[in-house]
Amino acid sequence: MKANGKVIIVTGAGSGMGREITLLLLKRGAKVAAVDINQAALTETATMAGASQALALFTLNIADKQAVEVLPAQVIAAFGDVDGVINNAGIIQPMVMVDDLNFDLIEKVMAVNFWGPLYLTKALLPHLKTRPVAHIVNVSSMGGFLPVPGQTIYGASKAAIKLLTEGLHSELATTNVKVTVVFPGAISTNIAKNSGLGDYQERMSEGAAAAKAPPMTPAPEAARIIVDGMEQDAYRVLVGKDAKFMDFLYRLAPKRAAGFIFNQMKSILGS
Repeated sequence: MKANGKVIIVTGAGSGMGREITLLLLKRGAKVAAVDINQAALTETATMAGASQALALFTLNIADKQAVEVLPAQVIAAFGDVDGVINNAGIIQPMVMVDDLNFDLIEKVMAVNFWGPLYLTKALLPHLKTRPVAHIVNVSSMGGFLPVPGQTIYGASKAAIKLLTEGLHSELATTNVKVTVVFPGAISTNIAKNSGLGDYQERMSEGAAAAKAPPMTPAPEAARIIVDGMEQDAYRVLVGKDAKFMDFLYRLAPKRAAGFIFNQMKSILGS
């Protein structure tokens, strides 16, 4: 689905990839309903976009089912229609093993990363099916197909998104709704801070450099790859050299790939 002239909802639009996706969609002629839990961050995105009548801001928690269910009507009231959604919002977990992770945090990660996109997708599908062309883009993760020690629950939430998206692609194959799943590797964003994890991202960057891991993909580049994927009706999109390499290795030798990541994480965490 080409972005030009379309109305697209972007979640997590207040920062990182979501902000860059929003700005790029506007440049490509789309109208964007920018969604984020952080109102101040959304305002910063709007400031960066300039005085654009093609941008509407919606502050809500995507894990709030009732709030999400009324969002489509609010967007339609603002722009007249909805043609697509990019379910980008997400959080990571503290870098601890499952045995040391409490259920409050587990449930929060699953609520934001899986239930939120599902709520919004379900709320939008009846309308999207009426459009001449429509698109659902769900952002999973490299951790959604490859186990990352210390991020097992995060990975489980993203694996759920992977299969949800692939299932939707099959279920909607005879409709005009296209579906794309995205697997970013390490992206240079502030997801750690937004997840309440302080300087985790900085420590990961330093550790990755020490371990000679591929550099993080800049958020603007990640956004370009994702939007290009949507415009090309791609089935799956890999973002970053690390995601592409690990996808290849995991397909070839899953246990070896898991061991490789385990050793990388040992270096990063200094354990």
